[in-house]
Amino acid sequence: MQRLFPVLAAFCLTLAPDMARADPMPSDSRAVDMMLLRRQIADERRAVDVQQRALDAQKQRLNILEDALLDRMRAEGLPITSPLTPMIDGSQFVGNQPPAPEVGIKPPESDTPPHVAVIADQGILSRPGRLVIEPTLEYLRSDRNRFVFRGIEIPQSVLVGVFDINESHQDILTAGATIRYGLTSRFEISARLPWVFRRDTAVLVPLVQNPPESGVGTVDTSTSGSGLGDIELQARYQLTSAGHGWPYMIAGMQVIAPTGSDPFGLPRDALGNAEKSATGSGFWAVQPSLTMLMPSDPATLFAVLGYTYNFGRNVDTRIGTAQIDRVEPGGAPNATVGLGISLNPRLSMSLAYAHNWQFGTKSRIRPISIMNGIETLGEPITSKTRDLQIGRLLFGLSYRASQRTTLDWIVEVGATEDAPDLRTTLRVPFEIK
Repeated sequence: MQRLFPVLAAFCLTLAPDMARADPMPSDSRAVDMMLLRRQIADERRAVDVQQRALDAQKQRLNILEDALLDRMRAEGLPITSPLTPMIDGSQFVGNQPPAPEVGIKPPESDTPPHVAVIADQGILSRPGRLVIEPTLEYLRSDRNRFVFRGIEIPQSVLVGVFDINESHQDILTAGATIRYGLTSRFEISARLPWVFRRDTAVLVPLVQNPPESGVGTVDTSTSGSGLGDIELQARYQLTSAGHGWPYMIAGMQVIAPTGSDPFGLPRDALGNAEKSATGSGFWAVQPSLTMLMPSDPATLFAVLGYTYNFGRNVDTRIGTAQIDRVEPGGAPNATVGLGISLNPRLSMSLAYAHNWQFGTKSRIRPISIMNGIETLGEPITSKTRDLQIGRLLFGLSYRASQRTTLDWIVEVGATEDAPDLRTTLRVPFEIK
C-alpha cells in the first residue's frame, strides 16, 4: 500500500494538466455556436430587407399601372371600378365589363363628371388637348290653336260678334355641328354652327254672325325659309369634383350671335305678313349657367340652373300700319332637374323636367294713320306681351359605340300650353386626337 500511494499520486499529477485543459473546451464550443447563430440571423435579416425592398418596388410599379388604368378609364368615360378586383375564376378585369366591387372597398373617385344623355352638352368635359366634333340633327314641331271672340254674350250661350279661329303650325329642322376643345382638364370652349330649315303655316278664319255679309273669309298663309341660324359660343369650367358630399359643379357662359336672318328684315306684303320665315332671333343674348352632377351608383342626379339675357335694339321697321321703333325681349330664368341611370357600361338613360319662364317682350310702337292718302305717325305706345311658361318632359338615351364615339338621342315633350309639342335631337360626338 505504501508503494501504491506514490504511484497513484504520480498518476494524478500526470492527468491534472489534461483535466485543466479539458475544462475550457465546452465554453469555446458554445461561443462558436452562438456566433454562427448570430451570423445566420444577420444573413436572414439582410435577405428579408432585400425582399422587402423588392416588394416595395413591385408595389410602386403596381400603383403606377393602376393609376394609368384609372386615368385611361376616366378619359374614355368608362365606369370607375376597382381595376384589380379578381373575377370568380381568379382572372383580372379585362375589357368593358367591370367586375362587381368587393364588399367594404370604396371605388376610387374620379375627377371627370359622368356623361348624362339628357344634357350631353352640359356634362362631361373634353379632354385637354383633344378636339371633339359633334354633328346634330334636331326637329321641332309646334301647333297653336287659338279661339278669340270679340262681341257680347247673351245668356243661354248665344254669342253675337266676331270669331277669329287662328291655327298655326311650325316645323323647324336644324342640322348643326358643335366643335369643342379642351384647353385643360377642367376648362373647355365650344362653338355651334346651325343650318335651319323652317316652315310656318297659319290659318285665320274670321266668322261674322251678325251681319253675315261682312265676313272676309279664310286667310291661309304659308312661308318657309332656310339658311344659317344663330351661332353659339360657349366656355365651361369645372369648379369642383365629387366627394365629401359635394357634386360636380360646372359653370358655363354662352353667347348667342344673331347671324340668322332677322325676323324684322323679312320681306312683307301690304298687310304686314312675312313672305319668308326667319332662321334667327335677331337679338344678341348671353346665357350663364351652373350644372351640378351627383353620382350615386348606378344613377346620377343632375340639375342645371341658368338665365338668358336678351339685348334689346332699335328695330325701326314698319309692319302693316305700325312703325316699330324698339324691341326689348324679356329675360328667361330656366332650370332642369333629372336622373341618369347606367344600364350597362355602354348604355344609359335619363329622365328630366325642364322649365323656362320667358318674360314678356316690350315694344315701342307708333301707329300709322292714313287720311286722304297722307300717312301720319301717332304718339309712341309701349306694349308688353304676356309671360310664357315653357315646361318640357325630357327622355334621353346614350350609347357608347366606341371609345371615341357616343350616340345621344333626346326627346322633349311639351308639358305646358306655351311649350313646343315635340322636339327630338340626335347627337353623335366623336373625338379627334
